[in-house]
Amino acid sequence: MLVGVTTRKYARSLEPVPAEVKTRGTSKSAVSRRFVDATAVALEQMMSKSLGGLELAALMLDGIVCGAHTVLVALGIDATGKKHVLGLWEGATENAAACKSLLSSLVDRGLRTDRSLLVVIDGSKALSKAVRDVFGKRALIQRCQVHKKRNVLEHLPERERDSIGAAISSAYRCRDPERALQLLTDLARRLERKHPGAAASLREGLEETLTVLYFGLSDALQRTLATTNPIENVNSTARRVSRNVKRWQDGSMALRWMAAAIGEAEKGFRRLRGYEAMPKLLKALRAHDEKFEGGVAPVKVAA
Repeated sequence: MLVGVTTRKYARSLEPVPAEVKTRGTSKSAVSRRFVDATAVALEQMMSKSLGGLELAALMLDGIVCGAHTVLVALGIDATGKKHVLGLWEGATENAAACKSLLSSLVDRGLRTDRSLLVVIDGSKALSKAVRDVFGKRALIQRCQVHKKRNVLEHLPERERDSIGAAISSAYRCRDPERALQLLTDLARRLERKHPGAAASLREGLEETLTVLYFGLSDALQRTLATTNPIENVNSTARRVSRNVKRWQDGSMALRWMAAAIGEAEKGFRRLRGYEAMPKLLKALRAHDEKFEGGVAPVKVAA
């Protein structure tokens, strides 16, 4: 079923047997029952796995819509650049309550909150609030630059999107975070009169879209950690394997399918692009810890 065979066509996908041999367990209902049982086991194993042994440098949070349900996915990046799907949570939307419930479940399973962590989110205010509620100042939030750019452009007429999009991308490619902030602030000021909605969208949470620029990482790792693209790869696998689902019956079904999809996605996991620079990120995070433990309010981390 994960490679696209529907329950209705399952029997046709099997190797033919002699006419005198009676088959069983190939009906649509029988296959469906076995799939439900197998995916329930996969979900239980994922959600009960201990996280105490993981040394995470980054945490990515994003949601995928399954009918009327939104499944939040938490992806961890360890000190060597390896990806680990940590857990799932179902809710109606990506609201603060659902995100906080997901994070709390991860903490209950051993996720550390006493060390600084880069947390990459899609730009939702609800996710940002939930992250700060759970991790406090240990969380260094990076809002996805792709989501931010997309949100700004949605407020603009078609004819102006290319030029404004290019200006935003150019600022994000800047190695100097203060220079990038100035460029984007100036751009918001220019947009204010004709397109106040776009200007407000650009200003909202702007500094949190530049967090990774303060670490002095390699171009490859900086670009990777500036967006939620690594977790989008998991979501795209989920969309592919669930393409035959016509009706999402309930939240449990959405979670089971996501757990099954994640199992498929994990088979193709590779180290994070630019992982060679992970030691530099870890050094910056530990420097942030030292400021925190020393009683100094930690804000921005210089490389």
